[in-house]
Amino acid sequence: MPSSKIRTVLIDDSAFMRKVISDIINSDESIELVGIANNGQQGIKMTEELKPDVVITDMVMPDYDGMYVVNSLMNKNPLPIILLSSLDKTDSRIFDALQHGAFEFIDKPNEVDRAKIQDYRLLDLIKEASRTDISLLKAKQLAKKNIHAHNFEQALYKIIVIGASTGGPGAVEYVINNLPNNLPIPVIVVQHMPHRFLETFTSRLNDQSHLTVKLARKGESIKDGVIYIAPGEANLRVEHNLVTGSPMFTFTEKKYSEFNNPSIDCLFESVAETYKGACIGVILTGMGKDGMVGLQKIKDKGGYTISQDEESSVVFGMPKAAFESGATRQVVNLKQIPGFIISCL
Repeated sequence: MPSSKIRTVLIDDSAFMRKVISDIINSDESIELVGIANNGQQGIKMTEELKPDVVITDMVMPDYDGMYVVNSLMNKNPLPIILLSSLDKTDSRIFDALQHGAFEFIDKPNEVDRAKIQDYRLLDLIKEASRTDISLLKAKQLAKKNIHAHNFEQALYKIIVIGASTGGPGAVEYVINNLPNNLPIPVIVVQHMPHRFLETFTSRLNDQSHLTVKLARKGESIKDGVIYIAPGEANLRVEHNLVTGSPMFTFTEKKYSEFNNPSIDCLFESVAETYKGACIGVILTGMGKDGMVGLQKIKDKGGYTISQDEESSVVFGMPKAAFESGATRQVVNLKQIPGFIISCL
């Protein structure tokens, strides 16, 4: 009988890391490690021969690195690719690799991860990757359509909040790059990502967008027409400044059940309390259920709630959870979300 296990190939130039990752993969009976390569060229050849369901590759390798692996495989034999990021480095090329079709990236396991394998996200990522529609991962240049000024007479809403996880960087880029250059209200984005990558992600968005994109800072007043990215140092909140009464950013040490630093639920709940019904909440592609509770709070306060549809989601987990819980008012394809947001204003 054919194996029902998820067949994987691992590519890493470090013998130590190959052993660590192999042990983690082999701890799950539903995943089979069918090949191990010590460089990108060998890994590509092995992938072509073994035809695995998922490839896990280091980003930083001599000669044939992770970027080379992604470009080669996505051009010849498209399949889900998970990138391994070095703990002590921030490689901006990871975002290029994601744009060219990689499924997701994850930090290499540290001592804590090796001690608590069940808490390390690689196994969950492998399972999600194996279920992903490969057509969503192929490199696409989505045209900018809505960057030109629009006529906003009186905006009905005062703020837009967006939450995303797995598959999110590309989806967030698309939404931000298709918002008009005279957007009259602020946008706050929570993207699940290690903190050290968020500054690079923010800089990338700022270079691409006609709007100002910046990391949110504690105590900073929220300005119209600016796009803020939640940092990963703590959970970001919005509340009224006790002196001026204007909305500002704060951090909280409170922990949430689904995800932390940054938590989508944390931001969404605080925005619902601060802006009441004058808020648009958007849940994009991602694993898990983060944002479901917060989106419901926005809806309960009279705000408008949107979830990305299954067809355009790399992982439908978060949008599905929000929809099935009743927190979503409208399900929208990614390509239509920017225009739909504009129509709401």
